[in-house]
Amino acid sequence: MKKSICFLTDSIFSIGGVQRVTAVMAKALCADGYRVAIVTLDKPEAQDTTLYGLGEAAIDYHYFAYPDTPAWKQIFCKAYSLLYRKCLPQTRFTSRLYAHSSFPSEKRDALARVLRAGRFDVVVGVHAPLAVRLAACRQQLPGVKLMGWIHNSHEALFGQQSPYLGSVLRRHYEQQLQTLDRTIVLCQYDAQRYPFATQVIYNPLTLTPGPPSRGTSKRFLAVGRFTHLHKGFDLLIDAFHLFAATDNEWTLDIVGEGPEEALYREKIAQYGLEQRIRLHPFTTNIQQYYSEAQVYVLSSRWEGFGLVLVEAVAHGLPVVSSDLPTSEELLGDFGLYFENGNVEQLAERLKEATQIDWPKKSAEAFRIAQRFDISKIILQWKEIL
Repeated sequence: MKKSICFLTDSIFSIGGVQRVTAVMAKALCADGYRVAIVTLDKPEAQDTTLYGLGEAAIDYHYFAYPDTPAWKQIFCKAYSLLYRKCLPQTRFTSRLYAHSSFPSEKRDALARVLRAGRFDVVVGVHAPLAVRLAACRQQLPGVKLMGWIHNSHEALFGQQSPYLGSVLRRHYEQQLQTLDRTIVLCQYDAQRYPFATQVIYNPLTLTPGPPSRGTSKRFLAVGRFTHLHKGFDLLIDAFHLFAATDNEWTLDIVGEGPEEALYREKIAQYGLEQRIRLHPFTTNIQQYYSEAQVYVLSSRWEGFGLVLVEAVAHGLPVVSSDLPTSEELLGDFGLYFENGNVEQLAERLKEATQIDWPKKSAEAFRIAQRFDISKIILQWKEIL
């Protein structure tokens, strides 16, 4: 009898690349005979199994909400947490205490009870914060294999300019992740930067590709959430403005939603490019945009993996990308790279992309896409489960 696998996630019934990858892996393991469950912080009323085709598999869903911590206890927990962040040495012992003060026993015990009740052989904490929470429950889950699945890049999490963690929490996260049985990361570049052994497993292609691009539309495409700085769509709009000064044919489609939309629209209006740069909301038929594009552009300042790159090459699209280690690892010499954050260089690469041998580049894209077929990725997962 195959093992019982649980994915612990903050959300599965919402739009996002991590949600989609988690759903695809859960469905694939379920189809292979594993008993699969998802413990989610979503509210029960958010359930929508039509999303990502979740209804196609017999996945068990468990809805979890953290209980409140008594006010008197919060005072002590906050006091220690402050000491840890400001004064105490960053040791394994103080980190363990901080894991308990920042994740009090009421919350920790409640999560452990849910996971024990499921009788899971393996629990996978999706994303670094939940992997760290899972590590804090280590003693309460004897006999269960605990794994972290890190979807952000090492630089974004632990770099000096990390938008997520300060220097104190970086050390805490590293110490807590070491207590797990396995930590999965998404590229070799990141694996080399952790102070402990990790397992590299690429994300699979998570959608059924639409019709291949014909390469005649003269349309650039970028896809991603409109969040602060991350996807670099502000850089892309600036670069397209420079590119458009010498080109009056190509257009740019950006598909996504989020808090920076107003900023993008303001930039587009400022440049007078309303007819050439179009913002589109997220759609469950994203394949249509890939099929109708001629070149994909990834302008991100950081990426844990760059799932959109896999989706792009699966539609036969050449790629312009910032010189992120993940992009270079996934695409090799195939990509047209620019220095991360360099608007002028990005504009130059856009120009170069309009002049490439498109049929030759497109054929190469399809060959690259084959490396990310779910049938190949699931074999690596099964080896560690």
